[in-house]
Amino acid sequence: MLSNDVLYTISFGLLIIYVIALVLIFSYAISQLNLLFNYLRAEKHEKDAPQFDLSNPAEIPHVTIQLPVFNELYVMERLLNCMGEINYPKDKLEIQVLDDSTDEEALRITARGIQELKDKGIDAQHICRESREGFKAGALKEGLKTAKGEYVAVFDADFLPGQDWLHRTVPYFKDPEIGVVQTRWGHINRDYSLLTKVQAFALDAHFTLEQVGRNSQGHFINFNGTAGIWRKECIFDAGNWQGDTLTEDLDLSYRSQLKGWKFKYLEDVETPAELPIVISAARSQQFRWNKGGAENFRKMANEVINNKNIPFKTKVHGILHLLNSTMFLNVLIVAVLSIPMLYVKNYYEDLQGYFIAMSFFVISTIIFFICYWFMFKKMRKGGIEGFIDYVKMFFTFFSVAMGFSLHNSVAVIEGHIGKRSEFVRTPKFNIKKFKDNWKHNKYLRKRPSANVVLEGFLMLYFGFGMASAYLVKDWIGASQYDFGLFPFHLMLFIGFGFVFFQSLKSKV
Repeated sequence: MLSNDVLYTISFGLLIIYVIALVLIFSYAISQLNLLFNYLRAEKHEKDAPQFDLSNPAEIPHVTIQLPVFNELYVMERLLNCMGEINYPKDKLEIQVLDDSTDEEALRITARGIQELKDKGIDAQHICRESREGFKAGALKEGLKTAKGEYVAVFDADFLPGQDWLHRTVPYFKDPEIGVVQTRWGHINRDYSLLTKVQAFALDAHFTLEQVGRNSQGHFINFNGTAGIWRKECIFDAGNWQGDTLTEDLDLSYRSQLKGWKFKYLEDVETPAELPIVISAARSQQFRWNKGGAENFRKMANEVINNKNIPFKTKVHGILHLLNSTMFLNVLIVAVLSIPMLYVKNYYEDLQGYFIAMSFFVISTIIFFICYWFMFKKMRKGGIEGFIDYVKMFFTFFSVAMGFSLHNSVAVIEGHIGKRSEFVRTPKFNIKKFKDNWKHNKYLRKRPSANVVLEGFLMLYFGFGMASAYLVKDWIGASQYDFGLFPFHLMLFIGFGFVFFQSLKSKV
């Protein structure tokens, strides 16, 4: 048996870790609140910004559209049909399909679609590599060797830009300092299921609050890997695409902005895309994004901090941006330690600082609630009815996001310690209605994730956390029931339960 002094020391150490995690979450919440203020005062129209006059043939630049694909059997026909509808002079447009596919059927469909583009008079190239070295970054880099355009648009296989997309983005490059124009993602299957609704909610927050909030004040933003267009000179000046992180888009974005290039974000230009409809696909995407974020913090943090040409506030927002994914680790720490802290608080009267620490989480939640409401009201609907829908959606999102915290924390830890892993693509489905069958998709992972068992255990653990609201009185003799954490543990129980059972259902 451990002595009381040893138990006290352990309890105090856990409390310190708990408080640090809460303070880091609070710091992130404060940065989100600052972005909200930036968003609300952002100018919606920059009338004085120079723009190309695309009605003047002399001002129309040559553009290359790059389509990096890998085994996209279910969406290639749709993608290439969309490319054929792009409204831009054919003599100034090139389409590169950067195809690393190993699926012969997908390759045949792609080749047929490219031939149809050529039959329309479009300069379309099918570029296949012998290996996937560098994954997506390697494919984009390979395409640049022969790209004819001064500007290079990138679309993932599930994105469907409108016919006028180039006319709404290319003109901004008349400003010689602009290196990237990024557009907002739309969601063609937002209402397919609870999972897609939660993903859309999170992405909407990023593409409104965060991208506008940072860009409007000159802080660093990121090219989102797709639905954006680069000045080719900017790519080369920043060191070209590099495949040493899983988020090559974030990496090149920071290297470009550290070199002085400006990014232009267009909130009013929506590029529709497909959200993952199966939790295994969402897991793959979440893992790549979160691990890549941590890898880029490891790679870029010192350069951001030591750069003498960017303001202090931009550095702060940049570091917090690079640490976005690390918030999942802090959430997991707070969640797991919250139950022992409940007992520690009641057993050691001199550790009542727990109450003060817990207030950080409550305040952080309130801040997130306020920030995301403005996003929801802008993107979806306002009024009383809209607010009621928002409350339900916010707590659903919060619960499911916490349910992903174990999976995403593993990704973050791997990123921070430098563990390398393969770029795992997100399977596409081309399915919009819930009754459509997705189980025929041959790219789905069949091997169960090792995290699923732990997620089931955590569901039970937070069930015990809810019961602890009663148990602390019986076991320790507290003067009152401790229900302060009950809502928190309930959301964790629901979140991990959702992820666990959905994972079993889809056999991830």
